[in-house]
Amino acid sequence: MPKGEIRTLQSAGNPYARSVNRAQTYDERVAVPALAGRVRTVWIERIGPRPYLQRNLPTGGVELHCSIGGVPRLVGPLTSANMHLVPAHTTIVGVRFWPGTAAPLLGLPAGELVDLAVPADDVWGGAAVRLGELLADASGPDAALDRLQRYICRRQERADDPDPLVAEAVRRLMPWPHVEVGSLTTGLAISASQLRRRLLTTVGVGPKSLQRTLRFQGYLALAQAASMLDRSVPRGQLADLAAEAGYADHPHLSRECLRLTGLTPRELLSGGIDRCGCGHDHSASYLPFLAGRPRVLPTG
Repeated sequence: MPKGEIRTLQSAGNPYARSVNRAQTYDERVAVPALAGRVRTVWIERIGPRPYLQRNLPTGGVELHCSIGGVPRLVGPLTSANMHLVPAHTTIVGVRFWPGTAAPLLGLPAGELVDLAVPADDVWGGAAVRLGELLADASGPDAALDRLQRYICRRQERADDPDPLVAEAVRRLMPWPHVEVGSLTTGLAISASQLRRRLLTTVGVGPKSLQRTLRFQGYLALAQAASMLDRSVPRGQLADLAAEAGYADHPHLSRECLRLTGLTPRELLSGGIDRCGCGHDHSASYLPFLAGRPRVLPTG
């Protein structure tokens, strides 16, 4: 059997091969409770009758992408957008990990995967192929996603817990409250070099790079929350959200958005900030970023 190909799923009767009218559909969900501390979100993605150019954005964590009928792929952690052409009529179930939580499951330092997308069998060997077969035998995408989460739960039972100091550093580097990286080491009672070493091993990037990514994710979370209240959020309010997320001004946001995504904020949001430019609803992923926010958006 060729590497990366477990079986062909193009037959008309297969539940994964049904026609999708749009170029792509995306259903993001909260992970099962057993994975809450390790997994940020899970999803099902279906590609329509034409290949789809996927833009994977930096989130601070590793992602596991499982194309039904193929060997899973590991993505990230990313410092800029990763582009991937997904074949037509592909169904993907995926897992997005919180920063620093995937390394014990992977069995290697997260730093070895920075800005890479690799077949999971390069890391897990035959176990990745068996996972692909397990998902291909599921009755449909929902069943496949359920099987994937149960698989991660089993790996979690055999793996070490995430580094608690790194977990606390990640919590403090979230957008709220705004913490200076220089003061982070004092609060954690660790030297700057030790903190950087532990982050590079478990997260894959240093504290400043991680903070930039989390700040941008926080901005997108604010935009999501604002749109839930008013789908026509004015540009002035978007600028206010940028300031709340920790950007000095709108040009600062624009530079960081271009650096992280390859797009300007206007291009990324495409006039509808409740959904990104490709039409996805990301609330299951973004709303956790609002948990530590000191205030909520006005309802009137």
